[in-house]
Amino acid sequence: MNQDASSDTLSRYSRVAVIGAGVIGASWTAVFLAHGLTVTVNDPRNDIGNVVAKYIRRASPTLKELGLTIDNLTKRLHFEPDLERAVAEVDVVQENGPERIEFKQDLWARIGGVVPSHALLLSSSSAKTATEQSLRMKDASRLLIGHPFNPPHLIPLVEVVPGEGTDPCAVEDAVLFYKALGKVPRVLRKEIQGFVANRLQRAIFRECCHLVLEGVVTVDELDDIVTSSIGLRWAADGPFRSFHLGGGPGGFPAFFKQFAPGMEAAWKSQAPVTLDEKSQQTIIAQAEASFAANPPERLEAERDAKQLAILRALAELRDRRVTL
Repeated sequence: MNQDASSDTLSRYSRVAVIGAGVIGASWTAVFLAHGLTVTVNDPRNDIGNVVAKYIRRASPTLKELGLTIDNLTKRLHFEPDLERAVAEVDVVQENGPERIEFKQDLWARIGGVVPSHALLLSSSSAKTATEQSLRMKDASRLLIGHPFNPPHLIPLVEVVPGEGTDPCAVEDAVLFYKALGKVPRVLRKEIQGFVANRLQRAIFRECCHLVLEGVVTVDELDDIVTSSIGLRWAADGPFRSFHLGGGPGGFPAFFKQFAPGMEAAWKSQAPVTLDEKSQQTIIAQAEASFAANPPERLEAERDAKQLAILRALAELRDRRVTL
């Protein structure tokens, strides 16, 4: 998206209501403010102002590294404890409430009764589909999933997932909105529980837990193995392109001919993984003896620095139009 188109989109959607300002909601708030939008936060916590302000301070160095303006970020930040007043005059609602379907259905029914008809209604839900969430709404045409990968102020992906009643125009508008924020929106072609990124993450983490609990590796060793192999590979090319290259000159046909039978057999023979109290304590103890002994702020800063370095390297390659 060119700069003029991005500016036009953000002018059209300049007033945002953030519903729920936990980790995800506070991060979205920082993103919106850094792009010059006016943000109204609705959250029942009495100390929500301090919580959001603290998060924005922590996120500001990362936002600056991303090329965004961080001066006077909070000058367009407002707090409104009344839900209906918070959404009555906005162009976008980004919902980040609890993953309880009854809560979300009631929330959207209330929002739908007062929000302007042009507003985008976006849910950060990682599990509940737009169709499920919309069941008590009179008009669900502007409701869809806008699921980020944590933290939204840093990670580019946003999974855009329309519901059965979502207007295709709303999907297009949501994609343009997220692109204007510098995100990488990807529209899922059908609704599925957990969407895509979390399903992949859970599948991989299942095997990670299995290997640690079986005593094959420690938590630290597994992290090193991933960041030194598939993490690096998939950051560059993703699974399908990587495995295509794994087939050599023959690409996927050669890859499947050689590896498909073994992969299929391995999938069928996977052992069950149970995260009971004993299993959890095994993982917790190893983590606390290592990285978890550090303050969360330090771990977050290290994470952001590493991920920013990866994003910068990939952006540089795109800018140089490197072809191999």
